[in-house]
Amino acid sequence: MARTPAAPKTPVKTPVKTAPKTAAPKERPMPVNPPSAPSKELHVFPNPAPERDYVIQFQIPEFTCHCPLTGQPDFAHFVIDMVADKLCVELKSLKMYMWSFRNEGAFHEKVTNDILGKIVATTNPRYARITARWYVRGGIYTNVIAEHRKRGWKGDAVVPTPQLPHATGL
Repeated sequence: MARTPAAPKTPVKTPVKTAPKTAAPKERPMPVNPPSAPSKELHVFPNPAPERDYVIQFQIPEFTCHCPLTGQPDFAHFVIDMVADKLCVELKSLKMYMWSFRNEGAFHEKVTNDILGKIVATTNPRYARITARWYVRGGIYTNVIAEHRKRGWKGDAVVPTPQLPHATGL
């Protein structure tokens, strides 16, 4: 008896379970002033104790700019000491201001004095000093210290300079 070929078996399809469709997550709209963008603007707030002299110290260990001659990056640790008069520098704006130098070419002496000038022009402090400790470049460490005293300020005759250890790689 001749066998007839069997009909090919068709695989049974099992339904694939899919997750229920959900709406795509909404992206937060970009703020008008993005929080992480460099800015040449410094913001201020009223000094909470203008009746007394007290030192505000900011430490900025990751300052960067570029050498205007070679284009190589320069790195510095900035310490800003100030005795505010009527206005104080707002921290976030100081951070964004310092960040704004990242892609600029500037000599160490110029950028240090420019930053002091901006702080003085914006806050009119009784006293301000910037100590910029520049990392080694060509085998030389550079420290630039710039000061401002408000005319007529009767604060300490000498505001102590931070004691800087000998540079060994900062």
